[in-house]
Amino acid sequence: MLRHLLKLTWKRKSRNLMLSLEILIAFAIVFALAAFGLRYLQLYRMPLGFDSADVWSVTVVPGDNGDKRFDDAVYDGLRRGLAELPEVKGVGFASYEPYAMSTRTGDVRRSAANDKASGRQVRAEMIDGDDALAGVLGLELADGRWFSVLDNGAAQRPVVLNRRMAEAMFAGERAVGQQFINADDARQTQAYRVVGVVGEYRGKGELAAPRNFMFMRFEPGKYGRDARIILLKLRPGTTRDFERRLNARLKLVKNDWTYQIAPLSSMRASMLKTQTAPLIIVGVIAAFMLLMVAFGLFGTLWQNTTQRIPEIGLRRAVGASAGQIYRQIVAEQFMLSSVAIVLGLVLLVQLPLTGAFGESLNWPVFAGAALLSMAVIYLLSLLCAVYPGWRASRLSPTEALHYE
Repeated sequence: MLRHLLKLTWKRKSRNLMLSLEILIAFAIVFALAAFGLRYLQLYRMPLGFDSADVWSVTVVPGDNGDKRFDDAVYDGLRRGLAELPEVKGVGFASYEPYAMSTRTGDVRRSAANDKASGRQVRAEMIDGDDALAGVLGLELADGRWFSVLDNGAAQRPVVLNRRMAEAMFAGERAVGQQFINADDARQTQAYRVVGVVGEYRGKGELAAPRNFMFMRFEPGKYGRDARIILLKLRPGTTRDFERRLNARLKLVKNDWTYQIAPLSSMRASMLKTQTAPLIIVGVIAAFMLLMVAFGLFGTLWQNTTQRIPEIGLRRAVGASAGQIYRQIVAEQFMLSSVAIVLGLVLLVQLPLTGAFGESLNWPVFAGAALLSMAVIYLLSLLCAVYPGWRASRLSPTEALHYE
């Protein structure tokens, strides 16, 4: 049976070429959409590294538009004033909050005096955070410790890395205690010392790809910038009505400032909408294109079946049953689909092999997308072949042999 189908397929190779091309295009479309969706699912199931539940963000907008630096008394006043509220469990300061659109990146490297690994350069996202930030965000240390008063007066700026960055910079070594410098600083005036390592941190949310990340200790009046984001850990069950009283308390501390208050839960929802928008757009476009391919595939099969009516009648006349005719039409379609799928896989497997899309198209995503695409294409082929095959199997020998 297989040998017979191969012969028939080869004899009609010119007509089957366009059909196989349509199936190949459909396979590529489904694969792209499946890979996109599976990567999002993979990212969503990865640990975030922080807990945003019952955490609110307050953005401080000074009356002088930030021309004047904040001193230690300002931070102390804000911290003490907010900690007096019964709903507040913790107060921390940072240069920007989780789920914010802000990003600060830079290149760092091990200094020439370090050892054999000198010159290793890593690009990382950075954030300034105070000693209370770990408690507010629920950051879990995998090694070492968080910032504390022990770091007061340190010659090198204390930093905490995520595990990904620690492995990138200090592969095979313990990161805690290591030092490195800013790769963009020609004079090498800023040095960092690792005091701790967190397991993971993805500040852009569940659908953000993992990045190298470092927390730098914030101290008022040092390092050239202020931390103007206040993060509050509130007691469970605190409602949005608290926003009014929170703003009133902030006004008591600094009446000429403006405060933008938002729960991290609402910022998370906004970030998810922004991140899923491309998937929705791609899904709609892919569905439309797949529908067009399905109509074309059905029309081509219908035309092929019509052109083969005399052949089908001859087979019926020599004893072929309706079931055999039906199975032949469907099997031929499955064979054409298999050829297109194999060709598509041969082309697409080059993407993870060459790393063209980096971690976005890793092997688990590729395998899952390939299996889903195969299932969709085979199902589409079956649906498109059902009616033409049924129509061909219902032809009587006499009607078919007299067809013109």
